[in-house]
Amino acid sequence: MIGNSVPQPSGKTNALAAIAVGGLIAGALDLMQACILFGWHVPLVIAAGLLGRQAIRGGGAGTYILGVCLHFFIAFSAAAVYYAASRRLAFLKEHPLVCGLFYGAAVDQVMSLVVLPLSALHERGPYELHDLILGLVVHMVVIGLPISFSVRRFAK
Repeated sequence: MIGNSVPQPSGKTNALAAIAVGGLIAGALDLMQACILFGWHVPLVIAAGLLGRQAIRGGGAGTYILGVCLHFFIAFSAAAVYYAASRRLAFLKEHPLVCGLFYGAAVDQVMSLVVLPLSALHERGPYELHDLILGLVVHMVVIGLPISFSVRRFAK
């Protein structure tokens, strides 16, 4: 039949699409909201997590670009982890709203409790309650939801 002869994308193509779209949307939304809330120096702060505090004050265009690249590396990594988990846990694809919100909260906690303390900035808190709630809600919406809905859409 002609209708059935259309080639279907391979599993590898589906995985790349789910990770690329989810990571790109989540990364762009997160970076945009961070720059709006905290200023356009945010990529310098991200690069400082790798290079040290001097990157915030002395970083130029290269350091800024490094910060943007690191930010998107983290976003694509978060999308890849969700995609990999969705291969074993079907409910992650079946319930993207709830699972995405929880995943965004988990990403926020990993960033706050693991990544930032281990970075060259050694951020450990104490944090203000308002900042904790804001970070949690933002990551639930701008990280968790784009990734979960992208995996649902592309990873059949």
